[in-house]
Parts: sequence; structure tokens; C-alpha cells
Amino acid sequence: MKVIGLAGWSGAGKTTLLTRLIPYLLKEGVSISVIKHAHHNFDVDVPGKDSWRHREAGATEVLVSSERRWALMHELHGMSEPHLFELLKKLSPVDLVIVEGFKRESLPKIEVHRTGNGKPFLFPDDHNIVGIIADISVETRLPVAHLDDVSAIATLVQRAAMPMEGIDKVRVARD
Repeated sequence: MKVIGLAGWSGAGKTTLLTRLIPYLLKEGVSISVIKHAHHNFDVDVPGKDSWRHREAGATEVLVSSERRWALMHELHGMSEPHLFELLKKLSPVDLVIVEGFKRESLPKIEVHRTGNGKPFLFPDDHNIVGIIADISVETRLPVAHLDDVSAIATLVQRAAMPMEGIDKVRVARD
């Protein structure tokens, strides 16, 4: 299983990019999972529904299953947030895991940059950024793909992805 991160300011288009990139890679025969880091409290369940009530009542884990999908919610109950590598081990095997967020984790990341945001590039200060996807020309030694070129983005993502075992070694070396 290979892993690559997407980094960028809010509004840069990371999620929109993923909704275009995932179907493209699937057509190429690449199986994909995504891990998204959320800030603060978030819910994947509707307040008041049974699974929400079970979690609110104090259950450590609530698994919801149907004929179409299943989801597992795990409450930390004051424990520290798990490292990305711990979460990766919980996934079923796929060819590629794309990680959105987890800015502090040591993994190869591709920066997604949209000029309209008015925000600076991250790559000059983040040594984990190994490529750039932008809507403008960028002067850098890093590989660059245009935000609208899904084929070039797919190539960049696949070339930059690192085997999961390599990420664990990088993480341990920097902890």
C-alpha cells in the first residue's frame, strides 16, 4: 500500500481535486482509500439517530452497517489523537491511500495551491512537500502539475507516493 498526502490552505481545491482524481485513477485500475483529517468535533451520523445516541451514551466504538456500507466511529474519551500510521493500519489494503490534512505528520505531500486564495505557497517551509499542483506556473525544482490536468496529477501522485512501511520509518526517525 502506498501513501501520499495532499496539503494546502482551505479553499485551495483539495476535495474538488480528489473528486476528479479518484474516478480517473479507478479507471486506470488503481484502488484508492482516503483519510481526511477533521478539525474539532465532527459527526458522520445524524444527531438523535441510534448510532449517535450510542456514541453520546459513552460507547468507545460504534459500528453502523447496512447492505451498502459500514462505518466505524471510535471515541477517544480524552486519549491523544492517533498518529496517521496507526490509522493507516486500520484500512483494508488498497493500491493507494490519499491523505488530506495531517500537516504535522511526516509523509510525502503534494501541495495544492489556488492563486485566488491569496495565500502563500507552503513548499518553501515544508520539507515533506514533494510536488505541487497549482493553477499558475511555479518556479521550483519540484515536479509541478496544473490544477486542471488530471492525467498529469495522477502521474505525479503515483510517482510521489511512498510505501506505508517507509512512512512508519520516517515517522519513527523524527519522533
